[in-house]
Amino acid sequence: MSDNRNSKADPGEPIVYQIRIKGHLGSQWTEWFEGLSIALEENGDMLLTGAVVDQAALHGLLRKVRDLGMPLLSVIAVQPGRTAAPVVEE
Repeated sequence: MSDNRNSKADPGEPIVYQIRIKGHLGSQWTEWFEGLSIALEENGDMLLTGAVVDQAALHGLLRKVRDLGMPLLSVIAVQPGRTAAPVVEE
């Protein structure tokens, strides 16, 4: 069975994700979130953005969000070089 999802991405390359969370944390949390950038939005949301090496690392980041007790709003894979366009799966 063939898996054609995200067929344009190199399987060895990290995928850039945007993780949206309700609430704000300071920039000192960047290291705890494995180098993802932290953007605080005016509506009270926080956007974590950065490359994630594999699914295990993504699940680790999501566990950290859970452990903080902050509501997870969304997780989006984005194309390299873009900030908001989701990766289209065929």
